[in-house]
Amino acid sequence: MSDDENRDKKKWYILEGHFISLLVVLLIAILFYVGLTHFDVITVRIKMFMKVLSPFIAGFAIAYLLNTPMCFFEQKLYAKRKGKRALAITTVYLLALAVLVILLNLIIPQVVQSITDLAANMQTYLAGLDTLVKNLTEQFQLEGDGISEILGSYQDMMSNISETVSKALPQLLDVGVAVGNGVISGITAVISSVYMLAGKGRLVPQIKKILYAILPKRRADWLLDVCSEANRIFVGFINGKLIDSAIIGVLCFILCLIFRIPYPMLVSVVVGVTNIIPFFGPIIGAIPCLMILVIVDPWAALRFFVLVIGLQQFDGNILGPKILGDSTGLSAIWVLIAIVTCGGLFGFPGMVLGVPTFAVLYSLMRDWVNKRLRKKGIDGNGKPIDPAT
Repeated sequence: MSDDENRDKKKWYILEGHFISLLVVLLIAILFYVGLTHFDVITVRIKMFMKVLSPFIAGFAIAYLLNTPMCFFEQKLYAKRKGKRALAITTVYLLALAVLVILLNLIIPQVVQSITDLAANMQTYLAGLDTLVKNLTEQFQLEGDGISEILGSYQDMMSNISETVSKALPQLLDVGVAVGNGVISGITAVISSVYMLAGKGRLVPQIKKILYAILPKRRADWLLDVCSEANRIFVGFINGKLIDSAIIGVLCFILCLIFRIPYPMLVSVVVGVTNIIPFFGPIIGAIPCLMILVIVDPWAALRFFVLVIGLQQFDGNILGPKILGDSTGLSAIWVLIAIVTCGGLFGFPGMVLGVPTFAVLYSLMRDWVNKRLRKKGIDGNGKPIDPAT
């Protein structure tokens, strides 16, 4: 093939890449316009579509969480065995099932018992709280009208919550109905996660092949690098946060037993689960626990408040950095913005996944800014860059 033909071929590939990019931008603009003009209809359709896809989304989440331990077993334990992928997948799912059964047997019965006892004894706890407040008011000669009004509103709110929980408790505890309604989705999610883990060796190369076929090589390489960096950030953050939250939950349970705080299992589960939320997790989990403990035992609520503050400081300054390291690279202000913004838009999942998502966007923006500065020959302060550096 002559040089002219090679040159013409390269020009054709460049034009083809520009045409595809223009077509993609045009399609995005059209979709954006249609989305704005038919927002309500599209929202309903998206919810229906997501409901249908929810088992597969759950399957992807399971596969994503189990991918790291599966790779460990595949590369370390079964590296020299035939069918190592199947052995690794079987081992991971058996371990996950064993952990789930142990946790359910240890945690669920105690949590259910705590909620049942709390709902049954709520009126007794509220009467005790009322007596305590009256004694303190008389002893310290406080203005009782305002305190009584606040206490009455608080008691009414907790009584309504207690009545609601008591009425809904038989339905909440009807495990057979809950399992029956979700069994098909659960089985579909597990099966799809197994297929995803088993077929990832073929799926990833197929996706790369499609990208290189559609996009110019330089753009495809860039997109794959971005996906690789995003995967590194998400894996490091999610796995680290799960381990961190499990440790905080166990530590909270032990300290609740030591300091004789009522309903230690219920309190520890709430604190451990909400600790998945970065930065504010223990504080968010402490609020409903404090509302309950103030009624049951105000002095225990005070002890629990001090305990949670200590846990938050220990997690933020010692345990979290040791486990997570600098997996996100975000400063405290960006973490705060990510939690508030994504939490407001997507609720609890947004609060959890917002930080690694912001970390990926922050990394892309940082690389783009540094690239632009290098092209201009200046640093971040507007001074010329020394060519020797």
